[in-house]
Amino acid sequence: MGLIEIRWHGRGGQGVVTGSNLLARAAIEEGKYAQHFPEFGPERAGAPVRSYTRISEEPIEIHCGVYEPDVVIIIDPMMSRNAKEYCYGLKKGGDILLNYMPKEGDEIVEWAKNNGYKLHVVDARRISLEEINREIYNVPMLAALLKVKDLCKMSTLEDVLAKRFSGKVFEMNLKISRRAYEEVKTVVG
Repeated sequence: MGLIEIRWHGRGGQGVVTGSNLLARAAIEEGKYAQHFPEFGPERAGAPVRSYTRISEEPIEIHCGVYEPDVVIIIDPMMSRNAKEYCYGLKKGGDILLNYMPKEGDEIVEWAKNNGYKLHVVDARRISLEEINREIYNVPMLAALLKVKDLCKMSTLEDVLAKRFSGKVFEMNLKISRRAYEEVKTVVG
């Protein structure tokens, strides 16, 4: 694995920053080098937020935003419907992970095919509502990412979750992450 750069998109309060942080921690647990940093201003909850994660087996000397990501993750379901708008700079052959299940003939599928991207989808909203009766997007999207990209093991993520959360919150995150890991689908790739 060379340097992998990931850009996360969502809205304030959805856990974009936490998801990026958990991924970096899991990579570090496995002996890799990682960076995580958010990009936002004084926005209120619900405003667009970006976060970045870099993972490598070598020290990372870059200290700027991610302008040409290998992966774009959009955790907000409404933003996922307009995914093209958030995939600027995505490298050819790059991966897009959406919290959205495209319908037959959805233009995002054709757009991904025509532009040489891999498209992965999981309905993290539905999963979290069915499993824990709350909308939690970041942890299921992170688990789905681990299924489609070999960045670190799911067991390592579970260890990181256990260190970050406890009790019922940990159990809820474990439940939704495992289900998202199983349900993520690659629709273009």
